[in-house]
Amino acid sequence: MDSQRRVVSGMRPNGRLHLGHYHGVLKNWVRLQHEYQCFFCIVDWHALTTDYAGGPEVARNVHEMTIDWLAAGVSPSSATMFIQSQVPEHAELHLLLSMICPLSWLERVPSYKELELDGQHKDLSTYGFLGYPLLQAADILAYRAGVVPVGADQLPHIEFAREVARRFNHLYGSEEDFEAKAEAAVRKLGKKGSKLYSSLRKSYQEQGDLEALNTARALLKDQQTITLGDQERLFGYLEGGGKLLLPEPQALLGDTPKVSGLDGGKMSKSSSNSIFLRDTPAEIEEKIRRMPTDPARVHRHDPGEPTHCPVWQMHQNHSSDEICRWSEEGCRSAGIGCLECKAPLIEAIQTELAPLQERAIDYEQNPDLVRSILAEGAEQARDEVRETLVVVRQAMGINYR
Repeated sequence: MDSQRRVVSGMRPNGRLHLGHYHGVLKNWVRLQHEYQCFFCIVDWHALTTDYAGGPEVARNVHEMTIDWLAAGVSPSSATMFIQSQVPEHAELHLLLSMICPLSWLERVPSYKELELDGQHKDLSTYGFLGYPLLQAADILAYRAGVVPVGADQLPHIEFAREVARRFNHLYGSEEDFEAKAEAAVRKLGKKGSKLYSSLRKSYQEQGDLEALNTARALLKDQQTITLGDQERLFGYLEGGGKLLLPEPQALLGDTPKVSGLDGGKMSKSSSNSIFLRDTPAEIEEKIRRMPTDPARVHRHDPGEPTHCPVWQMHQNHSSDEICRWSEEGCRSAGIGCLECKAPLIEAIQTELAPLQERAIDYEQNPDLVRSILAEGAEQARDEVRETLVVVRQAMGINYR
């Protein structure tokens, strides 16, 4: 298992997906599924952490979200797609990690205080809400994933997961005579392999050479002559610690575009400013035609300022460079009217979503197929997580098999 080639990401089933989800997340997932071993999780338990009474709605949203994922190009043949609650091992790992997670770590997570203050009259005085960062860490660590694609706002959560993995490795990865056992494992690599490993380890530990670290990791992954225990020792010895039981995940920050909504703000379902992926062409046209424009353009012949206009912001996300120049120049010179400016934007979004909506029809008409994709994904995910739990249970001394 190569943690650096493994990606985990998830999404709460909070409603229909819109263009912001498509450009900000789904298009990136479609690319990653061909470059990494990907696990994409519908985190229904997380939805309950802030709305424990919303189960029936969550269940409906899970189905609709799966269709949106599939229609956007996430493929069950290239990635593992599943529902969090159908992989109960997530809950077991969450419980086991809760034994070592200090309460203060949960209370200091920035989003905990932010959501608590902005609770929108929800009851957030529950352990589920307090403990959701640890559940998220368990979601990641369950697959021993090395890469997690996130936005900048999620970086504290990835660092939290890293701290939990680090603490687990510190508590359970240390062993008596670790260095002597690690050196004995080095010798098992053979004369050439041990010399190369020792050289790379020295370069990383003394000079911080990340290329040497990655080369040494690759060397260990290719070894067939050492046990899993020795491999864990050598991974940990390489980085100056004990046995590496749970790899520390790294955040993968992409160039996530800010997708403007119909009012010029960030597109969001709660702001009622969204174009949803399965809006009909008529709905798309009506929403864009009703969009506000530069308030300075009271009359058709009044020149405008594109940077003050939500339509211009959407042009930048969805229209060609040629159309953007035409819109910008026409607005400032009053050469075009606002309805005229909106027409190519309507066409661009309708054209962009047409193939996605065509694919969605097949899944809408075949709910059994959607359920079977998720069920198969859950079985694949469970196989992976069971392996992690064997490592965790053995480390904690509660593996009785």
